[in-house]
Amino acid sequence: MAVTKKQKLQKIFNSFELFAKNFIYIVNTQNQEQQMTLNLAQQEINDLMKDNRYLIINKARRAGISTMMLAKAIFQACTQPNSNILIVSYEGDSAKALFNQLKFMNDNLPRDKYPNLFPETKRDNKQELLLTNGSRVVSTVAGYKDIGRGMSISWAHLSEYAFYSNQKEQLLSIEQALIDKGRISIETTSNGISNHYYRLYNQAKRGNSKYKNYFIPWFHPFYRESKKGEYDEAEAWYKAQTGDRLRYKDLNEEQRRLYEQNANLRQLMWREYKLQDMKLEDFFQEYPSNDMESFISTNKSVFDQNKVLERLKYVMPDIPLNELSDVPGSLQRYIGKELKIFHEYNPKKYYYAGVDVSHGGGGDSSTCTIIDDEGVECASFGSNKLPVYQFADVLHELLMWYGQPFTAIERNNVGIVLLEKMREEYHYQNLYKEKLFDQKGKRKSQLGFTQTVSSKPVLLEKFKENFERGYILLNDVESLEQMQIYQNLGGQKMGNKQGEQNHDDKVISCSLANLAKDQNKWYI
Repeated sequence: MAVTKKQKLQKIFNSFELFAKNFIYIVNTQNQEQQMTLNLAQQEINDLMKDNRYLIINKARRAGISTMMLAKAIFQACTQPNSNILIVSYEGDSAKALFNQLKFMNDNLPRDKYPNLFPETKRDNKQELLLTNGSRVVSTVAGYKDIGRGMSISWAHLSEYAFYSNQKEQLLSIEQALIDKGRISIETTSNGISNHYYRLYNQAKRGNSKYKNYFIPWFHPFYRESKKGEYDEAEAWYKAQTGDRLRYKDLNEEQRRLYEQNANLRQLMWREYKLQDMKLEDFFQEYPSNDMESFISTNKSVFDQNKVLERLKYVMPDIPLNELSDVPGSLQRYIGKELKIFHEYNPKKYYYAGVDVSHGGGGDSSTCTIIDDEGVECASFGSNKLPVYQFADVLHELLMWYGQPFTAIERNNVGIVLLEKMREEYHYQNLYKEKLFDQKGKRKSQLGFTQTVSSKPVLLEKFKENFERGYILLNDVESLEQMQIYQNLGGQKMGNKQGEQNHDDKVISCSLANLAKDQNKWYI
């Protein structure tokens, strides 16, 4: 049975991909007008938006996501009457450019060819596009706390969100203005770690947010066609420099890592071409290969970021509660949440633990890292909700479950309270001791590790060496992510870059576990 013209049009109006292909015109990178065909990344994002009302996209430059979202705004405005769509940009010029692009799409809808199929334009000014079906698209600039006030938003798209001021307040204002089943999409390149976007993206990545994360690396397959001209230019440059194009046998360690992640040889030559005029740190931000790479400041990083990223690719998942045996009742509530178990206790092995303790109550976390005698991380605990006395209960149960590991506890501040509870109340004997001299020159022992300006760099340097040489095998994703933003802050100071919720607690507990293993003492 033949399909009628009306049925064909109905099918197109039910599909954004078909609507874009048949009715949306764009200007390509050669300044030529053409009908829009979704690239692979755009298709993947469109599929995600079918099932997710909240989407956060971390991307490399020129991925075409803003163009796709503008086309989708026109699609929704035309096919869903009375839609209120908000497009937010981070500054005036970008807002103007995006809105002009959207108006170009609207002006080039084939209204003459298909009379009465598309709503007409009722009002068109520098901030608003109003159609005769009641749909409205508003363009605005980020910067106001009450952004979206007065609107009942069907869909808000936030472009280059990482560069907004007052990100958290503005997002909250938009969320409050959403209608039932309204949606928000966020797309941006990264802008360091001291902002709400960094925290929001990581929460989404861990599954602790209503937002669904999506990442576009600089070597995504769709770039191979869209950047063909740039790749040709880069290959010609590379041949002029080396006498031949890049071949697999010529790849260095970093290039092999990228090649294994699906970057082809032409893209790797393009990377070398771009790095002639860019710092590696800037390349990471503009063209990340990993969804955490864009946040990295390589010139300040304490740990080798290539090795951290490589390990993140291969970490083993933690074991769910129903697959563990003999879990103490008091620990069961934490399994898979605050407590990650990667390897169960083996009585044939020795274990070592590092502990960093905090006051609890929402700030820094109290953490514990346990490794075995081969340097493999077996368990990791972290919580910012437990006061010291409750953390002591959990820690004691965990250590006893792992056969009483030799444990190094940081004694600074409330660490002294934890040490006293472990020794006096629980009579836990297998604790790290510092060897000191008193004023009379007599040698004495002191429980725990005292972190000072001079002792902390030594502690971290030993951990760094063992991790980068492969003597320590970490499995906890949060520990590795904290290592990604752990920096030299100037002088002998080290720590995670300043910013709310940027913590280094697990870096310290990992370092202390490494210290305990290096000491290799056993007091019981």
